[in-house]
Amino acid sequence: MTTPIVSAPHLPPTAAIAGNPISQMLMMSALNRDFFSILEKTFKTYGDIFIVDMPGIHQTLLCHPDHIHEVTTRQADKFQKDDTYKDPQKGLAKFLGGGLLTSNGDFWKRQRKLMSPVFHTRRIASYGQIMSAETEAIVAAWRGKQTVDVDAEMMRATLDIVAKSLFSADMQHEDMGKIGDAMTVLQHFSGDQMTSLLPSWLPLPARFREERAIRDLDDVVYRLIRQHRDQPSDNGDLLTMLLDARDDEGVGMTDKQIRDEVVTLFLAGHETTANTLNWTWVLLAQHPAIEAKLHAELDQVLGGHSPQFEDLRSLPYTEQVIKEAMRIYPPVYSYGREAIEDVQIGGYDITKGSVVTLINWITQRDERWFPNPDVFVPERWTPEFEKALPKGAYTPFGGGPRICIGQSFAMMEAVILLAGMAQNYRLRLIGEAPEPEALLTLRPKGGLKMHLEAR
Repeated sequence: MTTPIVSAPHLPPTAAIAGNPISQMLMMSALNRDFFSILEKTFKTYGDIFIVDMPGIHQTLLCHPDHIHEVTTRQADKFQKDDTYKDPQKGLAKFLGGGLLTSNGDFWKRQRKLMSPVFHTRRIASYGQIMSAETEAIVAAWRGKQTVDVDAEMMRATLDIVAKSLFSADMQHEDMGKIGDAMTVLQHFSGDQMTSLLPSWLPLPARFREERAIRDLDDVVYRLIRQHRDQPSDNGDLLTMLLDARDDEGVGMTDKQIRDEVVTLFLAGHETTANTLNWTWVLLAQHPAIEAKLHAELDQVLGGHSPQFEDLRSLPYTEQVIKEAMRIYPPVYSYGREAIEDVQIGGYDITKGSVVTLINWITQRDERWFPNPDVFVPERWTPEFEKALPKGAYTPFGGGPRICIGQSFAMMEAVILLAGMAQNYRLRLIGEAPEPEALLTLRPKGGLKMHLEAR
């Protein structure tokens, strides 16, 4: 890497990291090995804003809450999703199509408005029974076991919950396997695209896996859409609501639009919650006093019965544990935006077409906003603490008008699953804690096998 070029003195503490193709390859290789450590060192060296300027890469990286809030909220209309989302060959749109996560402009606004009733509070509450039943199934399946693959179990549980919430019925085992495998391929596709220097058109084995995964997604989802259209019912599932949704002109969604939203919901309602639970189990295993306090709340409130939607208000510490786990290990650790006009952020000029990347992994581990940031402290999440936090300091679900539409669903899912499992079992690490792997979401590298102890 060449010597950094420091910005003019009148600008904030900002630097440009420039380099030729050789230095770019070295940087990408280093990122593949130690992504988060390099990010932390770079922000510590250059401040809250810096630029990576290399052949094929020109990004402004931000971590200050004020700057994040400017991009996501105050000046959100001056930004759109960048190519890592919307590019149909190299971005998430290759898998997700034009769903809420990847679309922009008036089309995104229409889809957001159409889908908002699907995630109304009263509607979300009705899915609590599905989540509780899934928790009971896990508790029963774990009886007598000594070790479990926690990552696989959390992925399967959250996928099952999303499938039942979407379709109001058990999916066939083969279909569940296709969806789960496709989501894993999508994870690695995203991670590869972030650090790969190879063009997307090369006929590599990974490309064939991606195309097969997309075909499998289409096969399962379009078939279920056809079944719902052919046999309409009023069973309250998400897919039925999507099929019935109409805009102000009375126009509904095409099968392609519904397919894209369904696949997006599979990703958003499956991967993020599963990984939140993965890291929560790791942190609880490392902090037995916090685990004991969690158990005390669960024993007092639940008394052995499965957690229900009505119990959520009585489980504040369980929610604090989830929030703190997402602070230390945000399931979505960074996200990008593209400026659609010239804009100024933090005193720095961002030109039209430039990409800004918001690194909330750094923000949520910054001692300026979170005292003792490396320490797992669920008790910090009091209403007073949250109110005093700078806007943009804690964004595990994003922020502004594009904040995750399923935030309430995901939080309820995480709390119910954790409460139901933790009141019955303790999980203990086997060896060292796994390293976080920077894929599309923050997965435990190599999986997460743990010892299982019945309480």
